[in-house]
Amino acid sequence: MKRAVILMNLGGPDKQESVKPFLFNLFNDYAIINIIQPFRFFIAKLISSLREKKAKGIYKLMGGGSPILKLTEFQKKSLEKSLRKKGEYKCFIIMRYWHPRASEVYQEVLQYNPKEVILLPLYPQFSTTTTGSSVNEWKNINKSNFKTKTICCYPDNKNFINAHVKSIRKFLNIKLLPKTILLFSAHGLPQKVIDSGDPYQRQVEETVEKIIEGLKIKNLNFNVCYQSRVGPLKWIGPSTDDEIIKNANQKRGIILCPIAFVSEHSETLVELDIEYKYLAKKNGALFYKRVPALGVNKDFIKGLTNLVINKNNYGTKGLKPPFCNSSFRRCFCRT
Repeated sequence: MKRAVILMNLGGPDKQESVKPFLFNLFNDYAIINIIQPFRFFIAKLISSLREKKAKGIYKLMGGGSPILKLTEFQKKSLEKSLRKKGEYKCFIIMRYWHPRASEVYQEVLQYNPKEVILLPLYPQFSTTTTGSSVNEWKNINKSNFKTKTICCYPDNKNFINAHVKSIRKFLNIKLLPKTILLFSAHGLPQKVIDSGDPYQRQVEETVEKIIEGLKIKNLNFNVCYQSRVGPLKWIGPSTDDEIIKNANQKRGIILCPIAFVSEHSETLVELDIEYKYLAKKNGALFYKRVPALGVNKDFIKGLTNLVINKNNYGTKGLKPPFCNSSFRRCFCRT
């Protein structure tokens, strides 16, 4: 049976000219700015104009554009190769705010004509602002009768956790552990999003809890923190930059692991590798090391493969979509 697997991610501008329209698409999303039209349109126009210059400078540091599509293509090929050992699968990529967009890829899926479509967001932890937005976009354009399954999240997936555990171990020096802090950094969200019932922060913390269990290191210094804070709203914390400054001032070595990103992009290659590295050195950190995003890590791809094969559809009856129950292991986002 032919099955289409759709990898969903945020996306990024491929060149300097794409930066402003990418920003507009981002801020014109109701999941990001929940204001009705036409007001959101004008706010998105304003913000994208105000942030264009700074954003272009960030992407210049990466060669002019984001590498996320190229890296996602690698993940697609690796996953498709793994899945084809199990059956007839074809993988597609949809980026939420830049090409390839859902409307373009939908036509490709129609031509492939699968018996089943499996939505696989490359966001391990569920949020209305990421997975929720991407899945809803697909629902809005999907006018076919495809049997569709959604893998909404996998914060405690065994292979996903093992991939992180093995990656982190490569950076740990047992002799320096008493002087080392392991920081797990995830993209932040406004506090009001979490207060509304979004399970993202709880799932990030669950991922970290499972990784610490897997590392099996007594008295390991670690913390969860959140990066990329912008605007006047209160955001969840602690912030990554505050944690770096605090631990650097204590002359600790810092190992930073991006816990919610599975591909390298501006938040890792610029924010973590350039801005936060400078912040750590400026404030006297013993050292600063950054664990790579998982990318095509074999354990990670194995985990995605198993999720697709098993068609895990984390549904919980009686809950309003797309929020999770108290155990935050099962999300209701069936299509």
